[in-house]
Amino acid sequence: MIRKTLAVAAFAVGAMAVAAPAMAQNEQFLPSLVYRTGAYAPNGIPFANGVADYWTLINERDGGINGVKIVFEECETGYATDKGVECYERLKGKGPTGAGYFSPLSTGITFALTEKVPGDKIPLLTLGYGRSESRDGSVFPWNFVLLGSYWTAADVAIQHIAKEMGGFDKLKGKKISLVYHDSPYGKEPIPALEARAKKDGFEFKAIPVTHPGVEQKSQWLAIRQDRPDYVLLWGWGVMNSTSIKEAAAVAYPRDKMIGVWWSGAEPDVTPAGDQATGYKALLLQHPAGKFGVHGELEKHVISKGKGAAKDDFAHVLYNRGVLNSMLGVEAIRTAQKKFGNKPMTGEQVRWGFENLNLTAERIKELGFEGMLKPIKLSCQDHQGADEARLHQWTGKEWKIISDFYTADRSILDPMVKDTAAKYAADKKIAPRDCAKES
Repeated sequence: MIRKTLAVAAFAVGAMAVAAPAMAQNEQFLPSLVYRTGAYAPNGIPFANGVADYWTLINERDGGINGVKIVFEECETGYATDKGVECYERLKGKGPTGAGYFSPLSTGITFALTEKVPGDKIPLLTLGYGRSESRDGSVFPWNFVLLGSYWTAADVAIQHIAKEMGGFDKLKGKKISLVYHDSPYGKEPIPALEARAKKDGFEFKAIPVTHPGVEQKSQWLAIRQDRPDYVLLWGWGVMNSTSIKEAAAVAYPRDKMIGVWWSGAEPDVTPAGDQATGYKALLLQHPAGKFGVHGELEKHVISKGKGAAKDDFAHVLYNRGVLNSMLGVEAIRTAQKKFGNKPMTGEQVRWGFENLNLTAERIKELGFEGMLKPIKLSCQDHQGADEARLHQWTGKEWKIISDFYTADRSILDPMVKDTAAKYAADKKIAPRDCAKES
């Protein structure tokens, strides 16, 4: 659990890594890379709060993971890759077994750490972000892009557009633009959108926005001139609300905008006020709102004054942080079934991720029914899910507007295989034989 002194420093200040107290031998150390300051803080804070509150719940209610207390420490990255690497190096060896896993919450940091974790034998949990080709566990044994990659998101977005237009045949000759954060994160969906454009016959245009995204007038003036049929938004932090405001300024209809699941939370729409009404975004399965787990959080964490959440409790990104921690905890719990109820090494946690199998019954038992569908990972498949749905901002709240779509793996699987194979060749990696390891 986070110590009282650490809690004050991490949640009140939140700007720097804080030294954790000496740890007992029966404690599992889990690092938390956060950004509670800077341009991305409005989005980073609720996610970090959800992460912290679920770990606190496991300690307060259960006494840890099968009796193994969680000790966690935050390290401020500001969404900067170099700071993320510094945090990783500082925290990777802490605790009796080292860090159980890392969640970078940044595709740029993920790219950098992908080069480091094989040597350190520490898994990366990249929930709905990171390298899309890291689904291939034979080439990326330490990366876990759980629930969906940006290729999943891009494919689902095009499916929804096709549905709104009346069928895939109606996409031919249409214009779809992508306004994206000019970083590894924003560039990730481009190959999938190009593949879809080739298959479905629409004109695709990618429009970069420079970090942090507060200057977008020229991009939206170009959109006003070009008048694409739809605009996809791959933004983060202040970039998202700025995009919505600029769309309104050029009279681009917000109901023709679809954001990725990192562009579809409360901090993305509330700063734009009424201008955001009608804006749509993907869901990484879970919506905002309270589910079974929230009653447990209120009872064992929030009511006792031990929570990190403020006004963001049960909001979209808070819920995603809670979900992120649950998946990590369940991977550790899975590993303990094989290796014993003790602190797990990163290598053991990797085994736990690769053997994670959350059934509908288990998801309900954990209090996540309605937030997550059954998921099963393997040596070969480090993603485990291809489904997403959409919600729309009414001006006051998010309203789910679609059923689940399943990404078209006939398009995406060859992309994963080819891109992973190229990475393996470039890095001189011999892919694992998952058939022998299963």
